[in-house]
Amino acid sequence: MPPLARASRVRTPRRAPVGGGALAYLFLAPYLILFTFFVVFPAVYGVWVSFHSWDLLLPNKPWVGLDNYRNLLDTSTPAGGDFWQAMKATGIFSVFSVPLLVVLPLAVALILNQKFRGRNFFRAVYFAPYVLGVAVIGVLWTLLLDPNIGVVNFYLEKVGAPQNIAWTTSLPWAWVALVGVTVWWTLGYNAVIYLAGLQDIPGELYEAAKVDGASRWGRFRHVTIPGLRPVLVFVVTITILASANMFGQAWLITGGAPGNETRTAIMLIAQEGLQNFRLGSAAAMSFVLAVFLMVVSLATFFAFRERKG
Repeated sequence: MPPLARASRVRTPRRAPVGGGALAYLFLAPYLILFTFFVVFPAVYGVWVSFHSWDLLLPNKPWVGLDNYRNLLDTSTPAGGDFWQAMKATGIFSVFSVPLLVVLPLAVALILNQKFRGRNFFRAVYFAPYVLGVAVIGVLWTLLLDPNIGVVNFYLEKVGAPQNIAWTTSLPWAWVALVGVTVWWTLGYNAVIYLAGLQDIPGELYEAAKVDGASRWGRFRHVTIPGLRPVLVFVVTITILASANMFGQAWLITGGAPGNETRTAIMLIAQEGLQNFRLGSAAAMSFVLAVFLMVVSLATFFAFRERKG
């Protein structure tokens, strides 16, 4: 090959467009501005507030340092006792709701991923409750679970179940009601996420597993679960965070009853800051809860990490 021909075949590296980096930041600027003003600044300002005795009704906001945090760690103080009772309620709700919202949507997604007549209809039916707001869900289920006029007790009585169950004012029925309503309401969202993940798993993997003699359980264990690993991490993480931040259902359906047994941490923070006007204490509670959620999220990523060898 002549030298000129060989030279003509040599590819020269492409130069990056002038101002490419600046252009990228220009496109990111609207989001960065909104993120700074609505996330970063409130978070930093919240830390500052947590170091003060911050009462909206008083002109002075004296500096108290770490006293708000010390009070939370001391269960003998009113703030500490209420906070850890609320954290316990949050933990109870999360322990019972998260497994159901991880396993049941996966089972629904596996069924809806099959080919059968009316599949799209059932997909819409399962997802439909999720489009309703928490206010609608709260009012609807408050009426349905009413011990006197609710249709739930009416039909339970027809089948011979215990009568006049106080779904919203007694234990353990209040937890059964809150967990059941939440699972019914949000199951469709997780199922849709799982369904999208299932459709990304190549069908050739299942065919190869069949050829190798893998059973239905074997294909699920060795093909479906590994293929859904990133989706599982996402679903578990957002479900834990959503359960730990549960507020609307408890506020509207049980009001924290009986007593304060179903008053979650977010509900207590709202009462402390917006009703009692103790914003310093409420901010400290928020950051302690945030630290717990960060630890749980990191543990989730560690548990689902891909292990080699």
